[in-house]
Amino acid sequence: MTTPIRLMLTGGGTGGHLFPAIATADALCKRVPGSEVLFVGTKRRLDKTSLEHSGYKTCSIYSKGLKGKNLIALLQGILVLPISCIQAIYHILRFKPHLVVGVGGYVTGPVMVAARILGKPTLIHEQNSIPGLANRKLGAIVSRICVSLPGSEKWFPADKTVMTGNPVRSELLLLAKKETQKENEGTTILVLGGSLGAHRVNELVCEALSIGLPALANIKVIHQTGPQDVEEVKATYRKNNIDATVKAFITDMAAVYEAADLLISRAGATTLAEIAIIAKPAILIPYPYAADNHQEKNAQFYVDGGGAKMFVEKQLTANILAEELARLFNSPKELQEMGECMKNRAFPKAAEQIVDECFKLLRLP
Repeated sequence: MTTPIRLMLTGGGTGGHLFPAIATADALCKRVPGSEVLFVGTKRRLDKTSLEHSGYKTCSIYSKGLKGKNLIALLQGILVLPISCIQAIYHILRFKPHLVVGVGGYVTGPVMVAARILGKPTLIHEQNSIPGLANRKLGAIVSRICVSLPGSEKWFPADKTVMTGNPVRSELLLLAKKETQKENEGTTILVLGGSLGAHRVNELVCEALSIGLPALANIKVIHQTGPQDVEEVKATYRKNNIDATVKAFITDMAAVYEAADLLISRAGATTLAEIAIIAKPAILIPYPYAADNHQEKNAQFYVDGGGAKMFVEKQLTANILAEELARLFNSPKELQEMGECMKNRAFPKAAEQIVDECFKLLRLP
């Protein structure tokens, strides 16, 4: 039996970074009962909210992002790096991890550098088709790199890069195995703008469903708006007599995924991995200001596989969206085929494969 492992995970800034980290921690603890996990993140509320239900210990360091900042913010970020590294060294010395794993976000940089200084085995996981600045720089110094989408491996040294896919939460893996049969419950659209919401997606969906196309007359909507738009979206649906459940943030994703017949979503890598696992068709509206336009490239992998339709935000109108929704709901066979195609793009063993790579670094059987 393998001795319990102490794993330090670092990352944050979005739920898209943290959910794969939680899935990896779950897979490790399932394989090696008694293992300990410590998350090192930021003090941002989103990080704490995403982690509070995980059951794992957490701590934070003071760090700032560098990419895309103005000169003053960039200088502040550079000046704080030594403090970030010292704090990270303190947490590593205190926790004594066997291995340090980074999942992206600016907090990852100083923690992984500190781990390298202290001689710890290190692994990073890149969710997106184009790596973020932190992971791109860390690729040169870490022991192993795991990537999620074809094409992203070209950014890293080939001899230490492995395609694993993007881990998803355990409850979604269980949902994927569950045989479900909807019984005349109507058609449900699930709208996701990411963990912070997406104002333009909220506007487009509300306007499209308010046009009144006959094919969309009996649609049910589950809409995650983010904190800014929740009341406005509720009011719009109420005014147009649309059957909608509206929340700023959804915690029980398995339940809403199960209810959905079609998703309208941004194209964050973790959301796409989840949609693929549960085999749901999707309309994707990539965030146009994502670093290096990585959301559009994320989406293209699933569009090429036949599981999703993609619309560039600046070219999309409410009328175009309404017509596409009506067309899809009038073509149930196409929706079913899209769902099957999404499933073909899934990586259900991603978390286990990352744990396998951790074991290789630790020279464990």
